[in-house]
Amino acid sequence: MQLNILNIKGEETGKTVTLNDAIFGIEPNDHAIYLDVKQYMANKRQGTHKSKERSEITGSTRKLIRQKGGGGARRGDIKSPVMIGGGRVFGPQPRDYGFKLNKKVKALARKSALSYKAKDNSIIVVEDFTFETPKTKDFISFLKGLNIDNQKMLLVLPENNNMVFLSARNLEKANVIITSELNTYKVVNANSLVFTESSLGIIEKNFSA
Repeated sequence: MQLNILNIKGEETGKTVTLNDAIFGIEPNDHAIYLDVKQYMANKRQGTHKSKERSEITGSTRKLIRQKGGGGARRGDIKSPVMIGGGRVFGPQPRDYGFKLNKKVKALARKSALSYKAKDNSIIVVEDFTFETPKTKDFISFLKGLNIDNQKMLLVLPENNNMVFLSARNLEKANVIITSELNTYKVVNANSLVFTESSLGIIEKNFSA
């Protein structure tokens, strides 16, 4: 697939780039995408939920009523789970929700997500650029030039660029990352995917390794 390379104003530069079919032209695997996104969301969970069990409740251990003959459920002290304010039975405990996913599955998921974007013509390639000063106004002008100012977009840079990061951080629908942070969830979650020339080369090199 061949794409025109645009400048920061959204104008064609006369240069083109050919997307690697081994990365952007495979038959997408929906289940691999599902597993990779599921792992990403699971890893974001804090897992700090906690409720007190019977042994952790403050209260007397005195037996409140006799064992039999009361007509109700048997219970011991005030910390019993059947009492209001007592401990909770099998309540949530801190845990890690993460799970293992093979590297080949993750790579397949990323390639599948990128292939979906290529099929939908949602990939844009721009020349390497930066801003002189961090200004949200400049980044909005950049998005308007590409006609994606009203869409959720993901801009992939080859390396950290504070001028671009700071210019985009106040925009809810704009997300800027570097190539090493590219993952399936962020690709799927964006309506438009914007690569710089250098970042596209790094991604093709990483997937070929």
